[in-house]
Amino acid sequence: MSAPTNRIDARFSQLRAAKKKAFVAYVCAGDPTLDATIDIVLGLERAGVDVVELGVPFSDPLADGVVNQLAADRALKAGASTPGVLEMIKKLRTKSQVPLVLFTYLNPVYTYGYERFHIDAAAAGADGVLVLDLPPDEVAQNAELKPTPELRHIQLIAPTSPADRIASIAKSAEGFVYYVSRLGVTGAQAEIATGIAEQVAIIQAATEVPVCVGFGVSNPEQAAEIASKADGVVVGSAIVKLIEQNGSSPDCAAKVEAFVRPLVDAVHALP
Repeated sequence: MSAPTNRIDARFSQLRAAKKKAFVAYVCAGDPTLDATIDIVLGLERAGVDVVELGVPFSDPLADGVVNQLAADRALKAGASTPGVLEMIKKLRTKSQVPLVLFTYLNPVYTYGYERFHIDAAAAGADGVLVLDLPPDEVAQNAELKPTPELRHIQLIAPTSPADRIASIAKSAEGFVYYVSRLGVTGAQAEIATGIAEQVAIIQAATEVPVCVGFGVSNPEQAAEIASKADGVVVGSAIVKLIEQNGSSPDCAAKVEAFVRPLVDAVHALP
């Protein structure tokens, strides 16, 4: 019996067939609570989000700006843990089949147990993992760093990456490539970065997997402009900020859904 198609692959295949761009949303799992995260993800799915990135709370998230750092801190203080996040995904999978990527740092994975984390994440219902501080060179040289084929390993490419490194990373890319559109940490920006179309074209020439662009997107106009230059767009800090402002409200998930829907619509409306 063949293995089931990965949800990330299936979603991007559907989008490509429909000639539509992807909308990827990031939230921190456990912010404000793990149960609330389930409701928020369901709200994102109702809004039309194609892929959800779930941040695994970590005490030292060096690549994140203050908004996402505070979200991780709130989640940890509320009792979130790596095992708790995986249990939450199991509960979510009884209600949703939206593609899920675990967005994490290497430390929580190794603390959990590298091989066990991947096996348990796949069993829980995750579809991919993005380990921010794991160089792809290390994965290529150490087979134990990719212990299960069920999960797609999402790779990051930075605007400073030279052509030979882009080609190397893109060649082994799975699921989608996350192109970081600007230097620095995560966070919404008033203006989008320059040179995105040129960089995305270089990446697309080196891989068959989709290229999604993130870092700094906060409104429908930005989302549509960036998505028009790539296969999709990633929005995170703007959503996380809204959760911060409404985490104690019983209609937090509804507010997130209402905020994200016009961004998704703007991206999906692109010709």
